[in-house]
Amino acid sequence: MSDSPTPLDPATRATLEGISTATITTLLLKKGLRQVWIRGSRPLHGGSPRVAGRAFTLRFIPAREDLASPAAWASPRSTRAAVEAMPEGCIAVADAAGGVTDAGIFGDILCARMAQRRVAGLITDGVIRDINGVRDTGLRVWCQGTAAPSSATGMIFVNWQEPVGCGGVAIYPGDVIVADDDGAVVIPEALLPEVLAAGPGQEKLEAWIMEQVRLGHPLPGLYPANEATLARFRAETGG
Repeated sequence: MSDSPTPLDPATRATLEGISTATITTLLLKKGLRQVWIRGSRPLHGGSPRVAGRAFTLRFIPAREDLASPAAWASPRSTRAAVEAMPEGCIAVADAAGGVTDAGIFGDILCARMAQRRVAGLITDGVIRDINGVRDTGLRVWCQGTAAPSSATGMIFVNWQEPVGCGGVAIYPGDVIVADDDGAVVIPEALLPEVLAAGPGQEKLEAWIMEQVRLGHPLPGLYPANEATLARFRAETGG
């Protein structure tokens, strides 16, 4: 297991919280990255603020009956130990054995402890259990839904802070995660400066384009913006 990820500095976090996941996927597409949106991971709380943080990874594999049991929860290499290793501000990203959906990876008690430790969110391609209790914890969660059975009925937890595949996306410890109502995306560390540089301007441009649409302007040349439109945008906004 690698060391805990270095938290995002407040300025970086604030900038990312102002850039939608839709915009981020477009910016990364321009760099040739298509597999950055975590499939099947939907927000449990819609309409909440966007979150950003470093990935703290968790890996589950399919259950094997001689190993997957409640006794494993007391192992030094358990989800309980992993939660206690999560640093403030991280986003937990759990590979639910390739997307198991008939056993919940976490329930309300573990989520309550994560919230207490000020973990920014939980992303998984699996499901959770104890949904009402999880909602009450205030922890931001993105998942495929809910299931009553515990993780031991379908998965074995094997490690934390190693590369995982979550929703068809490769996630490495310390990658940057941004999540909102459109889902969760990963930003490779090497491309973070470019997202930070281009993202706010793209958001400003698209807000201006939306206003032009409301005013009745036709789409050709407006979206995507051609050079004449960009010139008008800069003249009107100073952007």
